[in-house]
Amino acid sequence: MPPLRISIFILSILIANFHASVPAASLQAADAAGSPAPPPAIVIGLVGGYVSHDNLVHSEVSLAAHLAKEYPTGVYVAAIENHRGKQAYQQILKLLDTDHDGKLSAEEKQQARIILYGHSWGASEAVTLARKLGRDGIPVLLTIQVDSVAKHDQDDAVIPTNVAQAVNFFQTDGHLKGRAEIRAADPSRTQIIGNFQSHYKSSPIACKKYPWWDHLFAKAHTQIECDPAVWNKVESLIRAELPPKSPTASAQ
Repeated sequence: MPPLRISIFILSILIANFHASVPAASLQAADAAGSPAPPPAIVIGLVGGYVSHDNLVHSEVSLAAHLAKEYPTGVYVAAIENHRGKQAYQQILKLLDTDHDGKLSAEEKQQARIILYGHSWGASEAVTLARKLGRDGIPVLLTIQVDSVAKHDQDDAVIPTNVAQAVNFFQTDGHLKGRAEIRAADPSRTQIIGNFQSHYKSSPIACKKYPWWDHLFAKAHTQIECDPAVWNKVESLIRAELPPKSPTASAQ
């Protein structure tokens, strides 16, 4: 066999072996003209008060940990302190920048699937973060406020137009009361799912492992934070916006 034909023969064998060793999914991705994979769905929980992002006693944190375990791929979940809203904002921009060029294209912005939830100051920070994303033209699927308490420079009552859906859970039994009503800046663009009140005077909730000062100074405000009925609804609303779990995650 002539040397040229031998070289072509060897090259064809090498190419065949390469295709046999590379998964079909990888080949499909390579065939997609090098286009980057879409960003993950993003779920950010903003914790209230001075709670740490890793304090699993608090429902905002434990829910984030639970969702992260349930969705190991395709979903980014994090609990973040309410005073770290800027860091949360930067992290969202980083996740949306799928081509890693340092700026967001119109397509990258429209691929965003963002859910923001929080308790107390964290709930107010969730609305503030959504508003900041709106100024960049980035849509938000859902905001969830649990006994929202606005900081002095924030407006947690009016939901910005880039938010598709918003819901508010509150109580008025204690000295520290959550916002009783939220409304849409533009009802044609934002659906207010509802303002749902919880009552704890006649049906108190035992918040185990919470600090004594929470029970003493913010009893009802703390009870809504540990109320399983409220947080089960929060989780259901979030799950409704997430992609289906992978078979591996379901098995785990």
